[in-house]
Amino acid sequence: MKRFLLLFVLLIPTLPTYAATSLTLDEALATALKNHPQIIEAKETLYAAGTKTGQALANYYPQISVAADWSRGQTFFAAQESIRLSQTNSAGLYLKQTIYDFGRTAGAADAARGNREAADKALTVTRQDLSLRVSSAFYLLLATEKQVIAVSETVRARDQVYQQAQEFFNQGIRSKVDLARAEANLFAAKTTQIRAENNREIARVELANAMGLAYLGERTLLEPLPPAQQLPERSQVQQDAFRNRSELQQLSALKMSAAANLKSARGSYLPVLTGTASAGYADRDFPPSGNVWGVGLNLSIPLFSGFSSVEQVREANANINIIEARQNSLKLQITKEADSAWLGANEAVARMVSTQKEVAAANESKALAEGRYQEGVGSIIEVTDAQSQALDAQTANIQARYDYYTALARLDRAIGKQ
Repeated sequence: MKRFLLLFVLLIPTLPTYAATSLTLDEALATALKNHPQIIEAKETLYAAGTKTGQALANYYPQISVAADWSRGQTFFAAQESIRLSQTNSAGLYLKQTIYDFGRTAGAADAARGNREAADKALTVTRQDLSLRVSSAFYLLLATEKQVIAVSETVRARDQVYQQAQEFFNQGIRSKVDLARAEANLFAAKTTQIRAENNREIARVELANAMGLAYLGERTLLEPLPPAQQLPERSQVQQDAFRNRSELQQLSALKMSAAANLKSARGSYLPVLTGTASAGYADRDFPPSGNVWGVGLNLSIPLFSGFSSVEQVREANANINIIEARQNSLKLQITKEADSAWLGANEAVARMVSTQKEVAAANESKALAEGRYQEGVGSIIEVTDAQSQALDAQTANIQARYDYYTALARLDRAIGKQ
């Protein structure tokens, strides 16, 4: 029987064990910038904008086509003053080259280049926004994990108080009121723990989504090294923001594109000079055997286009004014974002210092209150208040710490840091 059991155990396949992999902030950012659909969309938009430049430049090159024609019917011949049956077969190679169009093609090409530059800056903006989102989600998950640990410690402490209260009640030292209050405090802490654990799972979902993943898995986060607490000068932050923000550069590229569209619209008032050439065969028989050729110049002078050229010029001027207004509005927004990010980081630094002292004092008060209760001289209200104060202090310290990290990420985004 023992041999059978040993053989049975040996035949059981060994299940593979998977160690929980770690995840750093840099790895999370790299994953998001590689896989997120927003990045892929922005890259394809940039590629599409580049093709528009090639399309606009096509007018600089000759247009070559091959055409064949067959026709049969009754035609009136004036020389013979009679209607006769006729048949024509032709085939030829046709060449058309725009010689000069007074800025139409140049304007269209410049506009396409401006749009491509704007799309490139839009890709940069998407990367920066996504990086901020990933960083914020990463720090939020770290904060919720620390909060779960803090609440779990409070649950353990209140469970010990409950056990002590039950022992006091059994010995007749304390009334049942203390026991009931200790039990209520214990389950209140467990309720807080349930909420904290749920917030942690929500934060994991947010980080996975920010990284462009459906599921984060069991990966554990590695906390980054604490950044330096020396903030740049407030005025320097605004100067860096105006110099580096890709949104302003994007609007500058769009303004260049709008100016090029204005140039192209004004060119519609002017003539177009085109050269043509053709060579082929034409005959009444099929296949045709008669050689034909021709060269020529074509000058097209617009006289009246139903006011479309006038309206195109007005539209181009209006688009330039719109972009200038957007630039002014964006500058106000950038000033607000830079100041808010700097103030948020500065405030978080101050809170980190004060909450650290608050945590130390609250933990000391908690230890004294728990000790007094274990000795039978403290009240249940005193120890509960001390535990609640200690948890609130730890929560405030955790919040301040990761608010500071997030504020630094917002500050980097505000100044347009790559």
